[in-house]
Amino acid sequence: MKKILFVLTFIIAPFIVEAQLKTPQASPKATVFQTVGLTDVEIVYCRPSARGRAVFGNLVPFGKIWRTGANENTTISFSDDVLIDGKVLPKGKYALYTVPKIESWEIIFYSTTNNWGNPEVWNEANVVLRTTVKEDALVKPVESLTIGISSLDANFGYLDIEWENSSVSMKFEVPTQKNTMDNIEKVLAGPTSADYFSAAQYVYQSNGDNAKALNYIDKAMDMSTEKPYWYTRLKSLIQARSNDFKNAIETAKLSLGAAEVAKNQDYVKMNKESIAEWSKKL
Repeated sequence: MKKILFVLTFIIAPFIVEAQLKTPQASPKATVFQTVGLTDVEIVYCRPSARGRAVFGNLVPFGKIWRTGANENTTISFSDDVLIDGKVLPKGKYALYTVPKIESWEIIFYSTTNNWGNPEVWNEANVVLRTTVKEDALVKPVESLTIGISSLDANFGYLDIEWENSSVSMKFEVPTQKNTMDNIEKVLAGPTSADYFSAAQYVYQSNGDNAKALNYIDKAMDMSTEKPYWYTRLKSLIQARSNDFKNAIETAKLSLGAAEVAKNQDYVKMNKESIAEWSKKL
């Protein structure tokens, strides 16, 4: 009997898990993606609603650090360094904390992002940047916390936080001109050795034109002063596919020697195996 019950439990268990009840969250999660100039900004937060409650000064006390949302801390990430109030915020992901006040808010970018709400112990050393912005009263109340990016320009945007009767907006500047000029200079300078290597690798892996692949890898090696072992490894493979086993072995030996110096045992092993295999075909 016990055995039958065990078997039935084993069979039924997956259906119980599958049938777990799903209910809406009181503070549903939201994700905001926005590109400002050439900089990607992402905000992840949970959106509490007022539901007839007084929010600021009550549900969210004045003068105290707030997670700027519900549940886990709100996070914001920037793909480039940005400028806020004349201070540089390095690119990366941050917990977004605020200190609401009657006429102004403090906005805090905190380096530890895996907090549930506020950190158990607040560490001022983790504050990467702190700024103060003016609080404005809303004509029409906002029922659910709303965070977004507005007033977009190629060189800046505004981080907006609105809830109940309060609104704050923080300007951040992005390095669009620098990024654009860097991209222009890179393109005008022509392809790099890494570009030619990637092209050769693609042609080889897609069973394309061996002569073209060999031309690309030769250009990559000509532009590289170090001649890295993964370059010579690829060239040996292209040569072997062209049945040029003699030169393939000589190139593989170069790759082997460089891999041994770099102590990359994977490439050492691959080159030794290839040399042994190709030697049989001479």
